[in-house]
Amino acid sequence: MARLDVGGAIEAHGLGGAKDLPIPSELAIAGAVAALVISFTVLAVAWREPRYDPATSGRRAPAWLDRLVSSPALAILARVLGFAFFLYVAAAAVFGKDSLINPFLGTFYVLLWVGIVPASLLFGEFFKAISPARTIAMLFARISGVPEGEGLYAYPARLGYWPAAVGLFSFVWLELVYPSSTDVGPVRLWCAAYLGIMLIGSAVWGTTFLERADPFEVYSSLVAKLSVWGRRDGVLVLRSPLANLDTLAPAPGLVAVVGVLFGSTAFDSFRESTPWLKLVQSLSSDRVLPDTLALVVFSVGVALVLTLATMATGVTSDTPRRALPALFAHSVVPIIVGYIVAHYLTYFVEYGQQTLIQLSDPFSRGDDYLGTADLQVNYWLSSHPTFLAVTKVLAVALGHVVGVVAAHDRAIKLLPRRHQLTGQLPLLVAMVGFTIGGLYLLFAA
Repeated sequence: MARLDVGGAIEAHGLGGAKDLPIPSELAIAGAVAALVISFTVLAVAWREPRYDPATSGRRAPAWLDRLVSSPALAILARVLGFAFFLYVAAAAVFGKDSLINPFLGTFYVLLWVGIVPASLLFGEFFKAISPARTIAMLFARISGVPEGEGLYAYPARLGYWPAAVGLFSFVWLELVYPSSTDVGPVRLWCAAYLGIMLIGSAVWGTTFLERADPFEVYSSLVAKLSVWGRRDGVLVLRSPLANLDTLAPAPGLVAVVGVLFGSTAFDSFRESTPWLKLVQSLSSDRVLPDTLALVVFSVGVALVLTLATMATGVTSDTPRRALPALFAHSVVPIIVGYIVAHYLTYFVEYGQQTLIQLSDPFSRGDDYLGTADLQVNYWLSSHPTFLAVTKVLAVALGHVVGVVAAHDRAIKLLPRRHQLTGQLPLLVAMVGFTIGGLYLLFAA
């Protein structure tokens, strides 16, 4: 995309197609697949014992840093700033104009949804620290005298991440399928429903509900597993991203969550491809139903491929076959991050700047509350397509390589010795398929 206009940018999420990638698609796909195969071969020879253990991995952070990060003052400051920003944007949503220049839309779709990834990579569980739903729930608990974090009932373990998967799907459906996704009214209604559900759920099941059901908190916490920040026995530790990723505990619904996150990104490219546009136009003038079905197919397809690939191996008596998909789901997280970077990089950097400019005038009256109204968007990325192309392909390839390493270490832990390598082949084939399909869609969008 050469330039971003205010209206087109937020409506066209299939950014970074062939016109942004001035390198042969066959070369990019072949190189990424070769990187996967070579990585697996090297791991098979040089990585024969598990290296990550959540109980021992990581090096203790300096005591002063632990005290700072764990201090109530910092937690309160983060919540106050986060809630103040929430109120500021909410005012724009309620009292601002129903137009594409309302900063509420850019904040929701760009700064929040896409910005969660870099923020969580840099700072860990970023959204958890500033979540307005969690802040309101904490205030209600304090006012009512209920012990913080507790609800009326214990959160059912069998629900796991399923509520978050449903919430994530509702968000991507709103963003990618719903025809009025750039009208302030429907988006405002979605946010109100989200906040209401989170508050009711936290009152019934405590903050455990937010950890498992809040789509943004779950998304942020998954990406945070690729940061260097973690905790062991309540102590702040520094870990390699791979060691931190290994601490992700399996739970019901985790496969569905990664399926929605990965599948929706792939669908975002696919929905603007020429073959799909021709098919939709030949079927009906209304795209809602076919796009909804395609989004379901992509999301369920990713989850199904992961499930079949991980179950197609020998297991020990201590590890039932049905448990393998959730145990290997962590290996898809770096792939998701790689595709988010590749797919939304231009969108985040350039329309993100536009949103910061619009935030200074939340009611579209010519105000300049933040002093950013006179700034200009820097289109450096769009002006350097070769750099952009290489960055996107490297992000996809690196995400898959990290995923292969994570899966290999987990396989050595779980699989019987005679199946430690052959048992990984189905998952390797699945990741090669993800690579080919993902890069093809990235070029074809």
